[in-house]
Amino acid sequence: MLVGSVVVGLVLAAAGPAAARETGPPSAPYVALGDSYTSAPLTGATAGAPLGCLRSGNDYPHLVAAALRLGVADVSCAGATTAALPAAQPTSAGTNPAQFDALGPDTRLVTVGIGGNDIGFAEIVRTCLSALPFGTPCRDHWTGGGTDRLAERVEALGPALAAVLGEVRRRAPAARVAVVGYPSLLPASGYGCYPVVPLAPGDLAYLRGVLTALDARLERSAVAGGAVYVDTAGPSVGHDFCQAPGVRWVEGLVPLAPAYPFHPNAAGSAALSRAVVSTVVGDVPE
Repeated sequence: MLVGSVVVGLVLAAAGPAAARETGPPSAPYVALGDSYTSAPLTGATAGAPLGCLRSGNDYPHLVAAALRLGVADVSCAGATTAALPAAQPTSAGTNPAQFDALGPDTRLVTVGIGGNDIGFAEIVRTCLSALPFGTPCRDHWTGGGTDRLAERVEALGPALAAVLGEVRRRAPAARVAVVGYPSLLPASGYGCYPVVPLAPGDLAYLRGVLTALDARLERSAVAGGAVYVDTAGPSVGHDFCQAPGVRWVEGLVPLAPAYPFHPNAAGSAALSRAVVSTVVGDVPE
């Protein structure tokens, strides 16, 4: 029996690698599906195979599992898209089995953190870093010709997310399902921190809009698919990559704490775990 206040207290106290019980699919009570924002590359000791998934032992699935005292099958993998969930995903160091294969009738909780690679996070970074702090080169690139291609990619996620949630429900019919949004990478206002993170100040408003639209798309899909939505953008305001070390939960172009560039650090993963638990606590089937 889980007592809500005890669970929340455990999560709030989590500050380092968690000693979560990791059990193999398909019988794990908690299954974590997702991409590198779930697997938290380089933030802690590597957890599980293949090494190319860059899965850390202190990513939010492991912290959530420790807080809720659930065995976990953390099958998240760097580079994953919605298309990678039902199929094996090759990586630079091994192949990750289809993430859906971890789901089963005994699964009680599923978190899904996916979508950023579908809209091209890595491509957005490559095209939007600017050698000069002038103009709106990122917005111009993605909206040239009168069509906002990133907005189109975000909306195109809808059918893919519906398929993902439908398959999760089919394979794990007794599970509580939570779709985890993306945290706030950018300062909530102002012009950023060029040249430390070389995004043209004029592009910040456009990029905020893209990230806001992505999270909104995830939330709508969660509701439509009978899942709950975990807001991580709101709690992470003021902890973006322009903040000082120790305050930031997301690293910038040159990480100052162990993490991938433009990804959550260990403090960020702990914050994501708190958001997940505060959303699902009391709603996890016994």
